[in-house]
Amino acid sequence: MKKQEKKMSKTAWVYILLRVAVILVMFRQVSQNNITNAFLCVATLITFELPNIIKNSLNIEIPSTLEIIILVFIFSAEILGEINEFYVHFENWDTILHTTNGFIMAGIGYSLIDFFSKSDNIKVQLSPFFISVVAFCFSMTVGVLWEFFEYDIDAIFNKDMQKDTVITTINSVALNEEGKNQVVSVPIDSVIVNGEDWTEKYGGYIDIGLHDTMEDLYVNFIGALTFSIIGYLVSIGKIKFDIQSFIPKRKKAKSI
Repeated sequence: MKKQEKKMSKTAWVYILLRVAVILVMFRQVSQNNITNAFLCVATLITFELPNIIKNSLNIEIPSTLEIIILVFIFSAEILGEINEFYVHFENWDTILHTTNGFIMAGIGYSLIDFFSKSDNIKVQLSPFFISVVAFCFSMTVGVLWEFFEYDIDAIFNKDMQKDTVITTINSVALNEEGKNQVVSVPIDSVIVNGEDWTEKYGGYIDIGLHDTMEDLYVNFIGALTFSIIGYLVSIGKIKFDIQSFIPKRKKAKSI
């Protein structure tokens, strides 16, 4: 009981510290007349409540470790990444977040299939391998849907969630002057845009986010695969790992 209270206390402290930090950032954005970022802070505070909403509405328990990771993830993505421009200042910031997301979503996917397999209305014994595969697929599906979201935001609201990448060579069959299905590699020596040479300013041609999208999916794949393998090995007793700290559980019915 004391151990559980200690865990809850840690989660509560994280909630408090992150909320205070977001509120301070929000006041700063308001003082700078940056209303967009101020609204983003409000949205972040609302998003912080999602774990509690999910716990109450679905009658599940979220381990304190997982809950803290989710809260820090939200803060890192919105406040540090967007408002404090960590995505720009730290090259691998987005990669770290997408890898973490892949790991977390695999844990949630693992819990969902485990949850339903132990439901009172469903009597099915699922193998550890099958549960791990479903967890992996769930995580990858969430990753793909997020990339859809990024693309739609960029296309509709003229944003740049799918960060562009400078490339110095184009490899394409379309550039084969003989019309053959053979790749032609063309080095980019000059890109003139509105009379300005981008090769001198940026170093090459700027793509439209394809490389960023694929990198995000790859690192999501790594995070999802890592959790799925760990979950499988723990399930068959090959390794010891506190996997329960990353898996939501159904609340136990209170005895009368």
